[in-house]
Amino acid sequence: MKHFPYFILLFLISCNQPKIEAEFLLTDPKKGVLFEKQPSVLFSKSAPQDVVIRLDESVTYQVMDGFGFTLSQGSAIHLLGMRPEPRNEILQELFGKGENSIGVSYLRLSVASSDLNQYPFSYHDIEEGEKDTLLVNFDLGPDRNDVIPVLKEIFTINPNIKLMASPWSPPSWMKDNKDTRGGKLLPEYYDRYALYLVKYIQQMAEEGFVIDALTIQNEPLHPGNNPSLLMLAGEQRDFIKFYLGPKFEENQIKTKILIYDHNADRPDYPISILDDPEAKKYIDGSAFHLYGGKIEALSEVHKAHPDKNLYFTEQWVGAPGNLPGDLAWHTKNLTIGASRNWAKTVLEWNLSSAPDLKPHTDRGGCDQCLGAITIKIDKVLRNPAYYVIAHASKYVLPGSIRIDSNEPEGLPNVAFKRPDGRLVLLILNESKEFKIFSVQNKEWSGDIALEAGAVATLLL
Repeated sequence: MKHFPYFILLFLISCNQPKIEAEFLLTDPKKGVLFEKQPSVLFSKSAPQDVVIRLDESVTYQVMDGFGFTLSQGSAIHLLGMRPEPRNEILQELFGKGENSIGVSYLRLSVASSDLNQYPFSYHDIEEGEKDTLLVNFDLGPDRNDVIPVLKEIFTINPNIKLMASPWSPPSWMKDNKDTRGGKLLPEYYDRYALYLVKYIQQMAEEGFVIDALTIQNEPLHPGNNPSLLMLAGEQRDFIKFYLGPKFEENQIKTKILIYDHNADRPDYPISILDDPEAKKYIDGSAFHLYGGKIEALSEVHKAHPDKNLYFTEQWVGAPGNLPGDLAWHTKNLTIGASRNWAKTVLEWNLSSAPDLKPHTDRGGCDQCLGAITIKIDKVLRNPAYYVIAHASKYVLPGSIRIDSNEPEGLPNVAFKRPDGRLVLLILNESKEFKIFSVQNKEWSGDIALEAGAVATLLL
């Protein structure tokens, strides 16, 4: 079959009694089309194609909090290395609401250092033999030099962006191995560590930032990172049940408590914690990555505890990146897959990287993590994660609710209804062939043409 250009083909198959125009954004790596607006799709009451994606507003699922990235210290350093004018331009593109912006609405932060920091640190590092059990000297420290200044610039663009925070490790003196890497939190310091997390939320509030949600521990079953901590499910349960939950109540902390924050191969971890009613009462939901397991595991947790929320919080793209492969895999499994399995957020890993992929910590820091953008002085290169998130964040506004849609073979998709009543559909053609199909909402239908491997977002 001869393949006409998109704008000609869509005109030909949509021109019968047009009634409604839908905006159409496309990324087609094979044709070099990168998140570009196409001619509107025209919806009418004419008969649909043989293959149809049907949207059903009467069946609803979770309310979305947002789509975004992690703002690591490295990402902040790269941005601060730019001159103010180009930095403002890329921040407006990422976080603004303009025609050329992608509308990122959620950011994840590390509590103290992650493995994409220059070196590991906590907010309360003390010398051997020194004592400060009341954490009088707790301070956000190095974050005041990079992460916080960049956050303040982002908040001038989007003051409503939501923040999630995740610790990679408690202070070393609270751990049994006295090291930033691995080890366990000593039971005698559970109360002090709960206070440490409360102080983080309080000091961030003093800086003008509300922490919407806190995960207890990044990747609690991966103690080989730097920093990191091994925290088994029973330990996390008891920490929340007896220490963090009560400490939040005592200090009137409204930040949501999220558990697990690791791979989809262990849904038993969060389920076992939520099975304890005394721990569960403090918990908003569970967070997941997808370096192991299948995204459908999130629905197992939802089925076991349908009154608790789910969040997708991290997935990296390995350097140098492969746009056709990365776009298809991440779209299918994350922006579509996680959303179809009850996730309220979909967050890719680091916001930016440098050409040399630094900074990262020694002894376990990620030296192959490709940012959503690469920053070289004042120049910006957009990488696969940028397009993955852009296709969702541009139109799926916070407060949108997922609605039902069927999945024809080769066309994974997810649909949302926004607070303003408009509908959004995200579609991937994962087949190996060009496809023409219809999107139908009640009695209205419009025709779409997608090359193999292409991703489209439709705003009705």
